Formats: sequence, C-alpha cells, structure tokens
Amino acid sequence: MARGKPQHRRIDLTTMVGVPLGIGLVLVGQLLEGGSAWSILQSTAAIIVFGGTLGAVLVSFPLADVKLAAIGLKRIFVDEGEAPEATITSILRYAKVARKDGILALEDESANAKDPLLRKGLMLAVDGVNPKTLREMLEIDLAVADERDLVPARVFESAGGYAPTVGILGAVLGLIHVMENLSDPTKLGSGIAVAFVATVYGVGVANLLLLPIGTKLRRRAADAARRRVLLFEGVLAIQEGLNPRLIDQKLRGFTDSALVARKDIGGRAA
Repeated sequence: MARGKPQHRRIDLTTMVGVPLGIGLVLVGQLLEGGSAWSILQSTAAIIVFGGTLGAVLVSFPLADVKLAAIGLKRIFVDEGEAPEATITSILRYAKVARKDGILALEDESANAKDPLLRKGLMLAVDGVNPKTLREMLEIDLAVADERDLVPARVFESAGGYAPTVGILGAVLGLIHVMENLSDPTKLGSGIAVAFVATVYGVGVANLLLLPIGTKLRRRAADAARRRVLLFEGVLAIQEGLNPRLIDQKLRGFTDSALVARKDIGGRAA
C-alpha cells in the first residue's frame, strides 16, 4: 500500500450552486431595474478594489500564508476529507490486529498507514513510547495542523474585511474626479460611475465571495480537526489495549454533535 495523503474527493454542490446563484441573481436584479450588466463593468473600479484588497492582504500576511490560501481555494469546490465513519473503521481495523496479535503486530501495518498522524502515532506506540510522551508528541502535531488549516480561512476573511473599505476609497476617488471636472460635463459620467461601481465591487466581492469562502474554509479546517482528534484518541486507545468495541463507542462520542468544531485534548471545548 502506497503512502501519501488519503484522497476522498467529493464535489461540494452547495458551492457549485451558491456562487453562480448569488452573483447571477444580483445581475438579474440589475436587469429587472432597467439597468445593464455592462454598466457595472468598470476597469478602473476593479483595479482600485481588487488591487487595493490584494495589497492589504499582502501587508497583513506573509507570502507563505497567501500561497496556502491560494492553494486551499480548491477546497471550497472539492471536499477531500475522509468521512468520520471511514476513519473509525480504519482505526478499529488496527485495534483488532493489536488486540489479537499484540501491539508489535502493527509494525508493518503502521508503516503502510496513509495518514501521517496515524502512521506516526502507531509507529511510536509500536516502539514502546510511554503514553504520556505519545500524547504530548501527538498534541503538538494536532496543534500545528489545526493552525495551518486555519490560515486560508483567515486570509480570505481578512480580504473580505478590507474589500468594502477599499470600495469606499474608490468611491471617494471617483467623487474627487467628478469635482475636478465640474466644468466639463463629458467627464462627469465616468467619474460618477467609478464612484458607485467601486462601492458595488467592494461590498459585492466581500459578501458574495471572500467572506463565504473564508467561512467554507473554516468549516473544512474544523472537519479536519475533528478527524485528527479521532485518530489521536484512537491511537491512544490502541496503545492502552482497549477492546475494539469500547474504542468504537468512545470515538463515536466525538462525532455525535455536529456543532462542536473540535474537542481539545483534555476535554476542553474549542
């Protein structure tokens, strides 16, 4: 069995439907009011809002975080996380082997585990690391992974906070342009258009794209954190030598409530 990150790809239909639905209905509303979709296509306003928002994000986050956000963007369309049921089934398989043949029987099995956390935990258990040390080592891995998974959400949420303000900045710049050209009526229309369209871009991109993307990525991070907790508790239970039925009951307790983003080690709620 090859090592590597397990793939459980599922297309996220809510994102696939929600993005065009939200943007499309706004454009339909514009048309119903007698306006034109082309009237909100202003390159100057787009440069101000999108360029200004990107600049603010780059100032706020290191380049590595911005790259993580760009890479993580695909996660709003495709859910690659393993379902809790599949994770529990995998843990129980290892638990049955350890229960039947002893913890050392997992030496080959652990080397072939796909998930890095599970592979590391099982190998440490096989090597005879004491439970306290094993718990501490895996806790560090959990904390690092949780923090890394939240980075893309924070980047997009910050961008969603900056965009409306930058849109207002674009509106003010457009009005300044209007005031400078009051004597030339031919330039008033373009200046007013930039002023209002910049506001539309800022508010629209924040509330229809950036903030929803941040929310979806935060949900993905919470799902991944829950799965890591299952693996963490499963490895400790296997090392403890618990009956697979008890392990099954214990792990399912972590999946009973969909309202809990993750359960901190030691019983503290996040």
